[in-house]
Amino acid sequence: MSLTPLIFPELIQALLDNIEAHAEEVTELDQAIGDGDHVFNLQRGLQALREHAGEIAQLDWVAAWQKIGMTVMAAVGGASGSLYATLFIALAKNGKDRVVDLAGFADVFLLAVEAVKQRGKADVGEKTMLDVLVPVGLALRDEAAADKPLAEVLDRLCAVAADGVEATREMLATKGRASFLGERSKGHIDAGAKTAQLMIAAIAGVLKKSGN
Repeated sequence: MSLTPLIFPELIQALLDNIEAHAEEVTELDQAIGDGDHVFNLQRGLQALREHAGEIAQLDWVAAWQKIGMTVMAAVGGASGSLYATLFIALAKNGKDRVVDLAGFADVFLLAVEAVKQRGKADVGEKTMLDVLVPVGLALRDEAAADKPLAEVLDRLCAVAADGVEATREMLATKGRASFLGERSKGHIDAGAKTAQLMIAAIAGVLKKSGN
């Protein structure tokens, strides 16, 4: 994998496009068991990143991740802002002096996901974005170790992300507003998990198109 942050503007636009295309669906999911503002908050953060996209594209990966994290922290409200900011700031912290190839990124990503767990005091099985991020991170580590072509790795990650979203349907929510619903939170997909999956799919689409 020989990517640089120069691809960042294209990635951000792809994220915005995919979230916008599914905004109504995600809002309905969020209104069922959450605050109903998840898509709005996420779009605000992505729009802020688009404003800084040119600047971020000129940085190295560690500096880019740090800039992304700080921008998200300032722009995004709700729990998702804090958690995604934590993810990227942890990527920057753990990515220092590391080779950003597929295997190296897999290791750094898993460490960043651990930081998200600690920040949110949550783990897999609690009906959150972690039900997508954790299995995707583990799959990325396994696929990178197997030295598979990037297109195959991306297809696998997209499938794992989709499975993670569906797995939240029958989970009991124990975090956030959804936790107040108790058993009534079952039967609904978690909106945060869904947008995590949508963003992974968008990123994968850009990377596959890039041919790297």
